[in-house]
Amino acid sequence: MTTRYAALLRGINVGGSKKVPMAQLRSLMTGLGHTGVATYLQSGNAVFTADHGDEESLAAELAEAIEKHFGFRVDVVVRDHAYLKAVREACPFPADELEAKQLHVTYFSKPVDAERFAEVDPAVYLPEEFRLGDRALYLYAPEGLGRSKLAEHLSKPRLLKGIIATSRNWNTVVKMEEMTGA
Repeated sequence: MTTRYAALLRGINVGGSKKVPMAQLRSLMTGLGHTGVATYLQSGNAVFTADHGDEESLAAELAEAIEKHFGFRVDVVVRDHAYLKAVREACPFPADELEAKQLHVTYFSKPVDAERFAEVDPAVYLPEEFRLGDRALYLYAPEGLGRSKLAEHLSKPRLLKGIIATSRNWNTVVKMEEMTGA
């Protein structure tokens, strides 16, 4: 059985480091036996169809192939269409009423519980807010991610220890769900 997935690469093509040209990424993924490979933007979003593996093994396989080909390690989260659709539908914020730059989803490599973020006092960051979902964190940042003090705090290494976390704005969340559903 074949499944359509999104591969979300963390921290590539930012500030001139960890350059991964999308054409090379598509070629690399096709070489792994994946079909229907397509990319979105330059920030590490790819969709593909696979007839083997699961999310975790596909992410590990792609991360290893990237390291061999490009010479540096890249964290990868792979999610199937059903998951991406569920994340989109479960958004606790009024996505249709917000600008895409105001709403973000951080995808986690494994489940996280509220205890991990217990030190974060939500009142300190208002009007910014966050909510946890299924292996995801939803962030409402009215001034955008670049100005968000809450996003800065939520990305501290001690809060993310032992997991891969990669964020996307709402436009990309929607696009990845749409592209994996095609």
